[in-house]
Amino acid sequence: MRRPVADSLYILLLVAAVSLAAWLSVRWQGRSDFSYGARASLSQASRDALVALDGPVEVVSWARPTGGLREPIAAFVARYTQAKPDLVLRFADPDADPEAARKQGVRVDGELVLSHGERHERLAELNEREFTRALLRLSRTGVRLVGFVAGHGERRPDGSANHDFNDFAAALAEQGVRAVRVELATQAIPANLDALVVADPRVALGDAELAAIVRWVDEGGALWWFTEPGSPVALLPLARALGVQVLPGVVVDATGQSLGIGDPRFVAITAYPAHPALRDFDLTTLYPQAAPLAALGGGSFAAVPLLRSGERSWNETGEVTGDIAFTSGGDEIPGPHDLALALTRLSPRPDREQQRIVVAGDADFLSNSYLGNGGNRALGLRLVNWLVGDDALVAVAPVEVPDRLLALSARATAYIALGLLVGLPLLLLATGAIIAWRRRRR
Repeated sequence: MRRPVADSLYILLLVAAVSLAAWLSVRWQGRSDFSYGARASLSQASRDALVALDGPVEVVSWARPTGGLREPIAAFVARYTQAKPDLVLRFADPDADPEAARKQGVRVDGELVLSHGERHERLAELNEREFTRALLRLSRTGVRLVGFVAGHGERRPDGSANHDFNDFAAALAEQGVRAVRVELATQAIPANLDALVVADPRVALGDAELAAIVRWVDEGGALWWFTEPGSPVALLPLARALGVQVLPGVVVDATGQSLGIGDPRFVAITAYPAHPALRDFDLTTLYPQAAPLAALGGGSFAAVPLLRSGERSWNETGEVTGDIAFTSGGDEIPGPHDLALALTRLSPRPDREQQRIVVAGDADFLSNSYLGNGGNRALGLRLVNWLVGDDALVAVAPVEVPDRLLALSARATAYIALGLLVGLPLLLLATGAIIAWRRRRR
């Protein structure tokens, strides 16, 4: 009788274990991503964008029941739904309701329409980069307008030259920030601007134009002023209004040698002071030929550093050729030096609590030539979001295309070539010889 009892007990325990496992699988769910770089899961930037998006989101996919598009679309959107349960996907047949599809502007089978409150975004290309960018645009209360002062040789937001800001303006547009030109000689500063940018003018501004910029600041407007070492345009009235001074010379930093930077005028920054615009920011940024700045104090603005050079830096006032060294007793001052300052005060405008201004001693770091270096683009987007008051989006990193570059060392390349040119032919010859030997033995 002992054996039947033991068998029955074993079966009961097995059933109990299977039932417990089934119950646990329903109660708790686990998911692991073993793909390279976790590319099968949402990136951190996408998860941050979902956190910044408050409230439910409806995604309508205008995909026909036939054609096989609905299943991959559902699988793609499910990754977002796991992180944000109130993001809901619904399918609609454009053939069954062509009028509704036309009103939504649907032109492609499978096109998505994302809705958040009264705002809508259409998406014809299905990938994480474009989907997350659409969510970022939805998260804003409206399109942000940033005006670039133009007409004096400034960096143009629509220019393709190396020193222009076209690529940065395109990155802003992807997040729902529109860059427009402001010709102060022919127009007043639009009242609906969220921020004004003065990007390193090369030609002197007229008295009326300077007065318009200072008046914009006095009335509580957000401003980003870029300057460069030895700039031919001294915006002294603006500097006095902000309580900022541009020091002579160019910042040189010997710290860059440890990062492989040969030109000491290229300042690499890896550590940042505590500031809301720099929260959790840990990317290296590069600044070619930056002017040192100083906050004079005593004005209505509170100034804090955003970017600082290293301990082994100074403002070089002579020619930067060959071996250079710090010269005491003159205009050269040992570092660290401030390369960018953030200025704040209680806003005179009733629609904002705080007036925000950024003064930067370098404009090249956001130019078409240097925007892609390290975290330059990410930092620029952070500062614009902070300027316009979209604090929830400050820490949301731009969604980049996954790196598909295969970097092989010389040794690895040699091994691959040896395997393909020598190893594989020898393997085929050996396989043929073994087959021939077996056939002879039969």
